[in-house]
Amino acid sequence: MWAVALRTLGDPDEAADAVQDAFVSAYRKAHSFRGEAAVTTWLHRIVVNACLDRMRRKSVRPVADDELIEAAERDTPMPDQTGEREVSMEVSAALKMLPADQRAALVLVDMMGYSVEDAAQVLSVPSGTVKSRCARGRAKLAPILSHLRNRTDLTRVSSAKGAELRDG
Repeated sequence: MWAVALRTLGDPDEAADAVQDAFVSAYRKAHSFRGEAAVTTWLHRIVVNACLDRMRRKSVRPVADDELIEAAERDTPMPDQTGEREVSMEVSAALKMLPADQRAALVLVDMMGYSVEDAAQVLSVPSGTVKSRCARGRAKLAPILSHLRNRTDLTRVSSAKGAELRDG
């Protein structure tokens, strides 16, 4: 749940809040679970909805200096991970440029390893919609990230991030 929220929102604090909101919502609506899908699919849908709600409500607010310092310290990479960290940051920044629906579809399918059908269940849309959102999102990301094609770091980061997200 955390991985979906983090990749969808791109901010650990927002992701934590979204996951918390989602679990509170799931607790309140547990009686409405009909068993038509797996519990994890139902929970992922609630997390995605919580993320989308947070993105809609998010207002621009000034960032305090101490928040910037804390974020910089938290995000400072180890020396041997610098290249991977740069690629990861570029991919995250590019994902933030996509519309929320495309980002959610790409996170579920390409990063979390969900099948198109499972992602469709999580997003409560037809499979064809997930396919088109992924295709549109990939098309938008391709020119933005094209400079990374020849970097060997990219495959390591992509596979590491995918494994990290699936395991976490």
